[in-house]
Amino acid sequence: MNLASINGATAGVRSMRSGVLFAALIAAVGCASTPDSPAKTVYESGRNHVRLVKDPDSGANAHPATLYPSEIGALLRNVRVWERRNVIHRLFSGEADRTRAFRNEEIAVLAPALSKALAQAAPDERAYFHLSHATEQGDEESTTGWLSIRNGTMHLALSEVHDRHGPEPDISKYDRQMPNVPERSAAFDVTFEPEEYLIKVTSGGRLFAPDQREELHIKYREALAALPAYPGLEPHQPIKPPQP
Repeated sequence: MNLASINGATAGVRSMRSGVLFAALIAAVGCASTPDSPAKTVYESGRNHVRLVKDPDSGANAHPATLYPSEIGALLRNVRVWERRNVIHRLFSGEADRTRAFRNEEIAVLAPALSKALAQAAPDERAYFHLSHATEQGDEESTTGWLSIRNGTMHLALSEVHDRHGPEPDISKYDRQMPNVPERSAAFDVTFEPEEYLIKVTSGGRLFAPDQREELHIKYREALAALPAYPGLEPHQPIKPPQP
């Protein structure tokens, strides 16, 4: 066999190996991008919805869980949120005022829906919620988060609280920025009161994304024993999943 033939055979083997590696890479990417199972809608009205989604943090939640709407309402009423300020901002303006993370009308929507969602949730699911409405100024105000029960603790996470933004992409922004990236909302802090029932607060977000995530770990049974019942929500028994 001459040198040209040897070089041609070697190139062929390299080409075959490259093709096999490329095919394996494509297969791996395809497996990694396989979509999760679809969310289960528990409540939907306009842009407001509560859904059961896969919980990436745990597959051993204490679900299904029984929490009455009045109990969830009492817990949500005691969640407080305030603007996150740096040292210089606090020096000139002081600490930001704490406000309720959930208004009365929001609790009236969320509490019954979350009660139903937790009663139907599987151990590897959590209750995702999104509230949205138009303001008098024409903006959209939204609150988003999720809820789960694990190891006797309520995990309540919030990624936005009463965030205001345009309801649709603003084409005028293309004059000054490309592409039209939504503006990041102001950072916030969150807590549960009384704080003696708060185990900890964890902060985080998705990698390479500006999304904020504040998660409260609450001793909810102890808190419910001390808090007054939320008015206006009957303590109906949540809908339980059918027995196998």
